[in-house]
Amino acid sequence: MLYVKAPAKINLTLDVLYKRPDNYHEVEMIMTTVDLSDRIGLESRKDGQIKINSTNGFIPDDNRNLAYQAAQLMKDTYGIKEGVTIVIDKEIPVAAGLAGGSSDAAATLKGLNDLWHLNLSIDTLAELGAKIGSDVSFCVYGGTALATGRGEKIQHLPAPPTCWVVLAKPKIGVSTAQVYGGLNVDEVEHPNTSQMIEAIEKNDYFLMCETVGNVLESVTFELHPEVVTIKEQMKRFGADAVLMSGSGPTVFGLVDNESRLPRIYNGLRGFCDEVFAVRLLGERNSLA
Repeated sequence: MLYVKAPAKINLTLDVLYKRPDNYHEVEMIMTTVDLSDRIGLESRKDGQIKINSTNGFIPDDNRNLAYQAAQLMKDTYGIKEGVTIVIDKEIPVAAGLAGGSSDAAATLKGLNDLWHLNLSIDTLAELGAKIGSDVSFCVYGGTALATGRGEKIQHLPAPPTCWVVLAKPKIGVSTAQVYGGLNVDEVEHPNTSQMIEAIEKNDYFLMCETVGNVLESVTFELHPEVVTIKEQMKRFGADAVLMSGSGPTVFGLVDNESRLPRIYNGLRGFCDEVFAVRLLGERNSLA
């Protein structure tokens, strides 16, 4: 069994510029990986089938699963006769705005590249990932990046200032399509993407905290008021910056002082079952 780590991501900024003729939205967002990961196990099969086994009963075990789609794409693209058993050990909450499914797909692409001795470059794997989902290309690379287009155009950035991240996910699922469908791009406050890039390049933690922003918050907050409550509580408990990740419902807080972590973490346990305190990863993956 070959194992690959599949880290979660958060959005330091998420801006939606307009709706495109292909019905996707043109986005501009800065994403970075955090030290909360699924673990993907891959084992070759002689029968040519793709089988998904997961520790979480809420994720599909058929072709709706992005890891399954990644394996099928590799088989179809490169004429692979072998099958694969994909074991998904879930730590990242499901349907949380943390790209858990996309990261599982990216880890599957990278793992199968090794398992099936394809010797593909990381750029080729990222191009394949774009065919599966908007966040998969970023997850192939990991680290920190500006993502544009529908999220598949990746410009690498340095690692952001080191800090702790507290993640809190309420017991609800959010429909990404519903959130994007409810967004009016002319009526939202757009985050300052260039200022966030400046903060990262200057390693300026406080400027980074001042600049976080997500245009999807307003829609998700209206649909799910409990997400607002979590954000307010996280601020009250002392996080330096608080933002919803992706289309939600997970909210994250940035903290530079470890001594403040327990108050925020323990305070949020009263509102959410799924609370995590992790570090920013921020560094780009390699195929090694």
